[in-house]
Amino acid sequence: MALFLLVLFLLGQFNLQRFVSSVKSSEEKPKGVSSWLKTFGRHLQQKSLYALGFSSEFQLGENDMLFFGLDAYDDNEKPRGKFVFHHKFPEHDLTVEAVSPGLFVDNNTGNYWDVPFSTAVDLASVTTSDSSIAYHLSAHYTSGSPKQFQNIHNHNDRVPPSLLPGLAFKSAVSYRKKVGIWRSEAPKLKLVQPYDVFLSNPHVSASGIIGAASTAAFGDNSARAQIEDGSPGYFLQVSGVKSSFLADMFASVSFTAQHGNFQKPFLDLTRFQARLDFPSGFKFLSAATGLTQDLLNSQKPSLEAVQAILPNATLSLQQQIVGPVSFRVDSGIKVDLKNPDWPIHALEPVFALEYALQVLGSAKAVAWYCPKRQEFMAELRFLET
Repeated sequence: MALFLLVLFLLGQFNLQRFVSSVKSSEEKPKGVSSWLKTFGRHLQQKSLYALGFSSEFQLGENDMLFFGLDAYDDNEKPRGKFVFHHKFPEHDLTVEAVSPGLFVDNNTGNYWDVPFSTAVDLASVTTSDSSIAYHLSAHYTSGSPKQFQNIHNHNDRVPPSLLPGLAFKSAVSYRKKVGIWRSEAPKLKLVQPYDVFLSNPHVSASGIIGAASTAAFGDNSARAQIEDGSPGYFLQVSGVKSSFLADMFASVSFTAQHGNFQKPFLDLTRFQARLDFPSGFKFLSAATGLTQDLLNSQKPSLEAVQAILPNATLSLQQQIVGPVSFRVDSGIKVDLKNPDWPIHALEPVFALEYALQVLGSAKAVAWYCPKRQEFMAELRFLET
């Protein structure tokens, strides 16, 4: 039986921060309520304060989805177009995506970049088992000179190598294992629907992932395969040709603990998550080998060697306040051994208020704020685990 479904979305955006800055920078000094209203009216007429987004989603049968999107800003900026095709195979997901221009963020600096054209083809295996092997294949092509977006967080204008023009092929394979340490057997409240079914089972669990990834790049973006901190993994570059190859290992370990069924009106949910990421296996093994040699030779290990083996840490804490409302904070953790007075730092903490909607089993409205990026967002999330 053929299935065809069309969904249309129309979204509007008002830039409150730009509006407030415009009013503050104005030299006008209104007197009286009517004068204030006229001043606000003139500022509200600025087209740069508004953005309009139109998107359409076509469900082509049970396994195919087609998405078109167009975002328009003020007259001086080119509208952003996006195309996505998604196909579900029995054990794989295929995604084809193209954006022009595309907006990307540099995770190292927080700056946003406009890329004239970018397209990607992605094939990923699908598995729901607690113990499984997964793999990922993708091809990325970018063209045009990236330009820094106007809303920047620092003045580092160096273009990220991954956004430079060129073609790149990526592959990754990983093994995942999840272990249940404890799960509550206490009965839930009868005839009381949990605020979120995904948060209704008290438990303690741990999981780990280990894998390897490789990137082959051709063009100006071949510099993307070089790790700038001096730990390139296995790196190969052909002289005289803009091409490079990088292979490395990675690993991740996570721990989750939850108390409460999220059914009672007060303090019935406390959830803690911690994750340790080892993004470069070659870097970790090299530093660990040097550290071991120092200890065997009765030498004092250097701070650089100890710092190099420390993983990237991420912590998350969620606490129910009242009814469907809960507070959540997520933050990265950085350990700087060169600063003995204050060696532990929070990296880009995000504070959020969540309101469980009690529809579809798991749906919530989320309002979050990131002080470092000075970003605020209100959004709806569905079936988030």
